Amino acid sequence: MSATRTARTRPQIHMIDTEAERLSELAMNIEAAMPQVSELLLRETTRARTHRAAGIPADVVTMGAEVEYRDEASGVTRTVILAWPQDADIAAGRISILTPIGAGLIGLREGQQILWPDRDGRERDLTIVRVSQPDLA
Repeated sequence: MSATRTARTRPQIHMIDTEAERLSELAMNIEAAMPQVSELLLRETTRARTHRAAGIPADVVTMGAEVEYRDEASGVTRTVILAWPQDADIAAGRISILTPIGAGLIGLREGQQILWPDRDGRERDLTIVRVSQPDLA
């Protein structure tokens, strides 16, 4: 894989500091049961630039954010809400952070792309189209 391709697959990501800590703990707790997702999530939390919640840019995918993303191979656009495992409900559009796609979306900003494995291990080129933060009021 070329240096250009590798660099593009892992764009700079941002996370809320408390979410990054909670996600790291979650990833370590699922290591035996879900090694692929655990590894992906730990890698992402380790390399993320962390911010206090009030300082996170509005266009960053955080837990609870509504995310519109496009699969570049198929052209299909989906809108999902990134959820903690206990709040996930695929029928309601809430995908778990413990899915490969969920782990790949966290921390990305609008316009960024990432080459990321799906459940079957095939790499997908995903582009973040839009991010809406949850209403914290």
